[in-house]
Amino acid sequence: MTDNCNDDLIFFDEPDSSGDASDESKDAKRSAARRWKILVVDDEPEVHSITTLVLKNFRYDGKGLEFLHAYNAGEAKEKIIQYPDTAVILLDVVMESNDSGLAFVEFVRKVQKNPFVRIILRTGQPGQAPEERVIVEYDINDYKEKTELSSQKLFTVMVSSLRTYRDILVIEANRLGLR
Repeated sequence: MTDNCNDDLIFFDEPDSSGDASDESKDAKRSAARRWKILVVDDEPEVHSITTLVLKNFRYDGKGLEFLHAYNAGEAKEKIIQYPDTAVILLDVVMESNDSGLAFVEFVRKVQKNPFVRIILRTGQPGQAPEERVIVEYDINDYKEKTELSSQKLFTVMVSSLRTYRDILVIEANRLGLR
């Protein structure tokens, strides 16, 4: 699961200086295929820093993480359009408005029609988006208060989310193969 060995490359491979540009492009694509895309959406820069720090050596199913960052719902929309193969979204509810995170969930599920990405709400203001209402009304996969999300719990939620994402993709590929 986690690998503390610094020999494993989690981000981009260093291109071989003897290779040409097409080799570098292929290497970058292979490297990207070995990483799970994680979109961190929060208006607090510290949340991005801490999340990246805590998960920098995280590995699941032989892959590391590629972090994508958005600081408001508009940036998040741009990222999910650009990277529809995002595996997990760690999403704050209250950013530029009290429900901008929930509006982003609606965009992902209804406009982008992306049922695959796992969405984990992380809120510092649970009164703004009560858990029971949000779980029932929105297609999210987990709900955590920022104060309860320790390093261990973040690790656990990432493993369970990535496992589910991987399994959903396998089921979808099988479904498409049967057509």
